[in-house]
Amino acid sequence: MSSGQSPGQAAEGAPAVSAVPRVLSALFYGTCSFLIVLVNKALLSAYRFPSPIFLGIGQMAATILILYISKLNKIIHFPDFDKSIPVKLFPLPLIYVGNHISGLSSTSKLSLPMFTVLRKFTIPLTLLLEIIILGKRYPLSIFISVFAIVLGAFIAAGSDLSFNLEGYTFVLLNDIFTAANGVYTKQKMDPKELGKYGVLFYNACFMVVPTVIISFSTGDFQQATHFQHWTNFLFVFQFLLSCLLGFLLMYSTVLCSHYNSALTTTVVGAIKNMSIAYIGMLIGGDYIFSMLNFIGLNICMAGGLRYSFLTLRGNSKSTQSGDEENALLSQSVSQNTCFEKD
Repeated sequence: MSSGQSPGQAAEGAPAVSAVPRVLSALFYGTCSFLIVLVNKALLSAYRFPSPIFLGIGQMAATILILYISKLNKIIHFPDFDKSIPVKLFPLPLIYVGNHISGLSSTSKLSLPMFTVLRKFTIPLTLLLEIIILGKRYPLSIFISVFAIVLGAFIAAGSDLSFNLEGYTFVLLNDIFTAANGVYTKQKMDPKELGKYGVLFYNACFMVVPTVIISFSTGDFQQATHFQHWTNFLFVFQFLLSCLLGFLLMYSTVLCSHYNSALTTTVVGAIKNMSIAYIGMLIGGDYIFSMLNFIGLNICMAGGLRYSFLTLRGNSKSTQSGDEENALLSQSVSQNTCFEKD
């Protein structure tokens, strides 16, 4: 990295984008992610819905239906299917279904605050994959912010009095899949190729059938069809809401990664999770208070907010630098024109 590059330029490796779409896309993603965790928690814990894979199928089906209808009505555009599309997408569909299943399974196995703490390990994994796969470079200040988030997670998780090996395994698998999903999505949503809508649509199409097969073979589908609350209007409403939020979450993730980076999207998710952790202390009834845990949560939040500040400041400097370069270029062209006239 040359000495003249700002942190924003080094991290993003792309032309500066206005702060407005960056912030709005991040807020959109954070809101969708916040809401779907609460709804899924209600379905899988409060109602004890036994079929997280079936819920994932509903979210995939909602994504396919919404995008296909939007394409038919010319609201959005993505390329028609051809034999090159599976090659362009690989390995994203496999990562996509792994992320879905592990995320839904882990939500029901852990207390809400501890689920959000362990999800912080997605951040260093995303940072590592962006460096390896996308070739990005980040300044030391970003590494320090990420370290603070992970350190806070270690401190908070060290005092967990409700240890659940199965839940910890699922959430750490979810961390790996989430990091890989963010980085590969950023790599493959080139507008000249599939674009963001094409990535979402074909991901869901390729994985919905294998996921249905997995659901049948594990007994997940049968448990879902025999679930007792299908006549409960409130349960059905929340199930459909989860399916809609599943689509919105996938779309907002792609949108946030498009305007920012996969790492920024992950950190936004971490800040959202911290908010859920604070709420979980007051409501939900499954949080076991510990001073060490509380301190760890606050360290995580401080690291996340510090990262957000550095990212926005870096983008502001990058944009300002670009404006100054354009002004100097315009001035140079104007002077050259004057000399030619003389």
